[in-house]
Amino acid sequence: MEAVSAKSRDIKTETHVISIERTSLSQTFSHGHLAILGAYGYLRFSTLVAEPIPTLTQDLLVVGALQLTYAITCLPAYKASDGSQSSTAKSGKASVRRKVSSAQQTYIQNVAPAILSLFLTLVVGPPILMITLILFGAPLTTHFVQTSLLAAHISLLAGFPLVYVHGISSSIWREIIGAMLPIDEVWGATIGCFLGSWLGAIPIPLDWDREWQKWPVTIVTGAYMGYIVGKLAGRYLLIGKRIEFD
Repeated sequence: MEAVSAKSRDIKTETHVISIERTSLSQTFSHGHLAILGAYGYLRFSTLVAEPIPTLTQDLLVVGALQLTYAITCLPAYKASDGSQSSTAKSGKASVRRKVSSAQQTYIQNVAPAILSLFLTLVVGPPILMITLILFGAPLTTHFVQTSLLAAHISLLAGFPLVYVHGISSSIWREIIGAMLPIDEVWGATIGCFLGSWLGAIPIPLDWDREWQKWPVTIVTGAYMGYIVGKLAGRYLLIGKRIEFD
């Protein structure tokens, strides 16, 4: 498997590179979002190790609000990404007042799609991910609550932005499931989240007798670290490329 330029393959897809909105607030918060997410995870790590269930439950609210704000502020909703990704991108020659008004209107219009996308993600995503986690070795008869919370966190990180920018079209989701999307900030973060989760499972069976090795601390941590790394890589290093399976 390797990432290659989109021009190197004759691929006809409905998806395209998702660009961050061009307002100063959007550009700033796109970076601040990662800083907040990383700092929050670092500060909560010891609490996560000591009390996984209440910590993961409380953090769902915080991370959910953060992801919701990120989507509304920085990403084009699916209805706005067809043709032109943002109304703010068309206002290059407009006055400063018109730019601000246009940006505010875009944020307001993004609220309803973001809330609906979040609802769909939390309803559909966790059950699918729970089955996937169990197939990959998650406890089947124990730690049900922990696995459910892990699935919800991965859904928030990896699933919600995808639903928000790509909608629920079956043809588009076939491309997503087939890993045919061009890499961008959203898709890179999704790939990073899943890879980080997978790598996070490695320390669990090792005979180190550490408290932080218990389920699902390392997987949650790996998911968040992978999300941050993947988002940065998708935006700056691999943008426009695709995953090719040889």
